[in-house]
Amino acid sequence: MWIDAHLDLAYNAGLGRDLTLDLEALRSRDPVEGDTATVTFSELRRSGVGLCFGTLFAMPQTRFSAGYTSWQEARAQALTQLDQYRRWQDAGLIRLLDSAAQVREHAQRYDAATSPLGVMLLMEGADPLRDVDDLAFWQAAGVRAIGLSWGQTRYAGGTDAPGPLTDRGRELLTGMRELGVAQDLSHLDEEAFFEAVECQPRCFASHSNSRAFVDGNRHLSDEMVRAIGERQGVIGLVLLSTFLRRGWTPDERRVDLGEVRRHAEHYAGLIGWQGVGVGSDLDGGYGNEKTPLGIERYSDLERLAEALPDDVQEQVMGGNWLRWLEANL
Repeated sequence: MWIDAHLDLAYNAGLGRDLTLDLEALRSRDPVEGDTATVTFSELRRSGVGLCFGTLFAMPQTRFSAGYTSWQEARAQALTQLDQYRRWQDAGLIRLLDSAAQVREHAQRYDAATSPLGVMLLMEGADPLRDVDDLAFWQAAGVRAIGLSWGQTRYAGGTDAPGPLTDRGRELLTGMRELGVAQDLSHLDEEAFFEAVECQPRCFASHSNSRAFVDGNRHLSDEMVRAIGERQGVIGLVLLSTFLRRGWTPDERRVDLGEVRRHAEHYAGLIGWQGVGVGSDLDGGYGNEKTPLGIERYSDLERLAEALPDDVQEQVMGGNWLRWLEANL
């Protein structure tokens, strides 16, 4: 069974995508223009991925989107997505997992032909939380990991929005440590990163590539990678061409899977192959137009496995995440 550490399933449903359709049917009526869909439940089943982190992602207001402008609006988005996951579970499409024992049982019994997709809830950006006192509500709802930032949040600086942890962020990380909620370091600005891993060392990066090959604070510096490795964390590789090759633009030929292997090998050289996994982020704000060549749909993920060294394929495609989950949930 393979594991993907980052999929925006409920967010995509909120855009009007019906993930219960076959991919061809979804593409024929996709309400999202310009980003050709790759992910459906049937594609996940065909791929061999039986378990994932499913996000609760509240979109903030940007110059491109009319998103939230307050924590109340962010909370409303996250609650709608939580309800979507619960409705999928009621329909037998997924199984929400919230403990190491449940993850272990799911992995042992998983049958691609009959088992529902295992989903652990990951909050991407902490603005849906009113404050640290709200953490217990989300933990009881099944959230087992939180990333403080996406862009700038009330808790920390993030992608294209440099800044440190705020006092609110420090309080939240302390609360997460006490309740056993892990920290997702993806999107966290470097100015906040090193204090954050001291505050809550139960951490990982669900979907982050290497700054050695692509510039910008969205990506991990070697020092950040080592800090994750020192805490036995795992880093998920993102399958977005702009995150794989410096300077790539959509009018160019898509990158090949050798670029993904290059990031993987760089991470392995810093922290060992045990720290490398997949966090594809497929359909996470981009479509097939920006995936590597060979990844035309989610079930093509086997081609990523084939691009990795033979002796680490099972580790990277699932084993490392399974070990981390069993040790940290």
